[in-house]
Formats: sequence, C-alpha cells, structure tokens
Amino acid sequence: MGKQWKEKRCYFPVILAFVVAIGVLSGCSGKDDKTAEKLSATQIGKRIEQAVNLKDMKEEDRNKLKKLYKIDTDSVEDFILYTSTSNVRADELAVIKLTEQSQADSVKEKIKLRIDAQKIKFKDYRPNEYFLVENHVLKTKGPFVFFAVSKEVDQMEHAFDDAF
Repeated sequence: MGKQWKEKRCYFPVILAFVVAIGVLSGCSGKDDKTAEKLSATQIGKRIEQAVNLKDMKEEDRNKLKKLYKIDTDSVEDFILYTSTSNVRADELAVIKLTEQSQADSVKEKIKLRIDAQKIKFKDYRPNEYFLVENHVLKTKGPFVFFAVSKEVDQMEHAFDDAF
C-alpha cells in the first residue's frame, strides 16, 4: 500500500503545475485590446438605454452634434446624441466614436466649452439643472468620448464602462 501511495504522489506536482498553468492561461484570455475598435457608439447607446430611461430626451443628428459641440463631423465614425426635449432642462447624453483616438482631447475641450455655456445658462435661472451640469461625466476610453448630464449620470457611466 505504501508503494502505491508513493507512485501517486509523484504525479501530484505535475497535476498541480498543469492546473496552475490552465488557471493562468484562462485568466489572460479575457477581452482583447481591440474591443473598443469592434464596438460602435450605437451599441453602447443601446446598453445605456437598457440601464436608464431616455423617454424625456430626443435623439439628435449630425447637424445638432456639430452645432452643440463644434465638432468636425468628418472626424466622427459613429455617435449617439440625446438632448432634453425642453430647453429648460440640461439633460444630455453623447457617445462619440472618433476615427482617430488622438482627436479625443480636442473633442473633450470642445465639449467643455458646451459645459461652460450650460453653466452660465442655468446658474441663476435653474439651480437644479445647474447642479446636474456641475456633476456631469466627461471621459474617454479608446476612440470613444462619453458625455452625460442627467440625474441618472452614474447609471449611464456604469453602462458605458460595462460595454468594454
């Protein structure tokens, strides 16, 4: 009986090494670095729509994107843009996929100009909306620029992050 145990014990380090190797390799097999390139702004927008209710907002087109943010639409591969249905509300949602990731900082600066304009517009007139503008989310991830002003900004940001 002792001899059988010794023979089985010699396989134990080999089996342990094999299990560890499988664990390490499976841990490294997550999403690849090209995930952001495969995603579209529309796909991310659908995830956000599932997370929050956008019924009080309307979907906008390229002209509105250019008008609000002064972005050259030739540098935009795909986007979604929602604005409030009323001009007395600050709600906005934009997910912009750029053709070149290097343009992200420039686009963020242009969106910051929009934020500053909204702050001036709402500061004395609508303090609750001003608070929303103050607590906006503006971030980039790969070729994407995400901008949101809403009571549900945290859920929107979470849905954006989860898309990757």
